[in-house]
Amino acid sequence: MTRSDATDRLLDRFRAELRDLAPVAVWAHGSLGGGDYQEGRSDLDLIVVLEGPITVRTVWRVARLHARLRAEPLVAKLHCSYLTPGTAADAERRHLTWAHQQLFGRPVTPVTRRELHAFGLVLSGERPERLLPPVTDGELAEFVVRDQRDFWRREVDRVGNWTQDAWVDVGLTTHARAAVTLKDGRLITKREALDLLPDLGAPVEVVADIRRRRYDEPGEPTPVPAPEWLIRRGQLTRDYLGPSIDRLVAAYT
Repeated sequence: MTRSDATDRLLDRFRAELRDLAPVAVWAHGSLGGGDYQEGRSDLDLIVVLEGPITVRTVWRVARLHARLRAEPLVAKLHCSYLTPGTAADAERRHLTWAHQQLFGRPVTPVTRRELHAFGLVLSGERPERLLPPVTDGELAEFVVRDQRDFWRREVDRVGNWTQDAWVDVGLTTHARAAVTLKDGRLITKREALDLLPDLGAPVEVVADIRRRRYDEPGEPTPVPAPEWLIRRGQLTRDYLGPSIDRLVAAYT
């Protein structure tokens, strides 16, 4: 895990800005919670539980809070969903969320909930198990299959996004992580997913490309990829993911 003063400074500033909202709890999940955080490359995935209810004024105050953070170097990586004790148990509910520099609503998925129970990092307040019901293996598996079938399989057939790093990286690592979760109920990191992908038949040159961009030492020169490579990389990824997702979904439905 790579983490310096920039990450800690942003987290400290975020918690300081939250004080006026009197949070019940602040948690980190994802790479920071799981020990695979790469500063400047990984997202800072956070959950805040507010006393509630979340009103129009609350939304305004949250928007102002994030606006005050915009000078921090890593702020674009900070993603946070806002729950309340009364709404936290609803896995289908769309919670107020700040991500990609905007506010919108999205669910806190069973994968995120399992992460919080398994290795969530408590930054302040109550622990996840005090406020979130546990996620059963069946609920987790059902969500993972649905995510692969209803989201990722459809996206594979849409060519346009697959020249972008994020789609290639997340598409492949999410698939490997889904395979492990469905096989034995475990959650794995992106690094573990990259180690596993060649054995699952993923294109090794694409896996190597992801590993270099995610784990090479900071400061090393990053060559500008040729457009031809981006097109080929996207095609290799789609050619692998389509049949692989079909097989995985068929095996678990």
